Amino acid sequence: MNSELKRCRKCCAFCAALVLASLLTGCTREQPLAAVQGPDRPVRSAGEVSKRKGLVHLTDQQMKQFGVETAVAGPGTLRLELTLPGEVAPNADRIAHVVPRVQGVVRDVRKNLGDTVRRGEIMAVLESRELADSRGALLAARERVALAQSSFDREERLWSKRISAEQDYIQAKNSLAEANIELRTAEQNLRVLGYSDESIAQLSNRRDKGAILYDIVAPFDGTVTEKHISLGEVLKVDSPAFVIADLSSVWVNLDVHQKDLPLIRVGQRALISVGGSVTDASGRVDFLEPIATETNRTIHARVVVSNAAGKYRPGLFASGRVAVGNIPIPVLVPSDALVMVDGKTCLFIRDADGFRLSEVGTGQTDGSMTEIATGLTAGQPYVARGAFTLKSELGKPESEN
Repeated sequence: MNSELKRCRKCCAFCAALVLASLLTGCTREQPLAAVQGPDRPVRSAGEVSKRKGLVHLTDQQMKQFGVETAVAGPGTLRLELTLPGEVAPNADRIAHVVPRVQGVVRDVRKNLGDTVRRGEIMAVLESRELADSRGALLAARERVALAQSSFDREERLWSKRISAEQDYIQAKNSLAEANIELRTAEQNLRVLGYSDESIAQLSNRRDKGAILYDIVAPFDGTVTEKHISLGEVLKVDSPAFVIADLSSVWVNLDVHQKDLPLIRVGQRALISVGGSVTDASGRVDFLEPIATETNRTIHARVVVSNAAGKYRPGLFASGRVAVGNIPIPVLVPSDALVMVDGKTCLFIRDADGFRLSEVGTGQTDGSMTEIATGLTAGQPYVARGAFTLKSELGKPESEN
């Protein structure tokens, strides 16, 4: 029995040695890639991601499909901008305070707050005794001129025939001159009230209600921004009835702090924004106020902006990006080419293996273009458009590729 036990121990030791030799031989033997990956792990193809190396492989067809475009890194010019807060204001050169030129009682009001007006359009009608007096003075002056002219003609004929004295002729001549002076004065008074030469010539002795009515008219095309008139009210010559503003162009007053004053000059281009769906407007710095505001001690830089669509309403807050200079940059890329990965700024550099994610150091930027200080050298191809598509490929699980 002892001999049988010894034989069994020898057989077990021999089997264990065979198993160990088989395992060692299997680990060192080279096997095909498909055998290592197994039947459920196919070989990688173009368009897959190598997460270990941070690579993305795309064919030319896939690049076109995903909108991925490459460019060669190189120098460029960076446009430096200064962003300033501001406010939209009416164009002060196109504001009119409409006041009546005669005192009178308001009989008709045809325009209200917010209405658009055209030049020469009647906005309100006054009934004025002063106007009636001025018209009466003109008609009376015309009659005096006619009588003086008739007297002068008669005295001139008599004096030429040596029938009347020269003194009577001279007196008639002086009376005619005085009558003409009074007529011109009466006409000038009506011109001051807004009457044209044509309307003055058409005035007659006819009695009508229009003889005492005065029309308040718009001086130019614009919008009624203030109204201070109502029916039955007595308006004096210094009473503002309406305020009209031509809002086809507006001012944007940008606040320039003391530290930024050396950078701002008249003539610089500015891009104005009021937010929302309103399209940004471009303009130029037109004026720098010489005196700082008392509230925040800033200087107003005025930018004139076209406002044909009426989207830039006075009183709205605005911001302006003022171009303050251009500087050459050795390596400049579009800001859209940069992506954030794990809190680091990166871009995709193209090499022989595919698109490799690489961390870069950035410098100055103007929003649309960014300086690359480290991580990318001039002459290297990189992904200029579609970087976020490649980033999403890196984030997919390996089973999805």
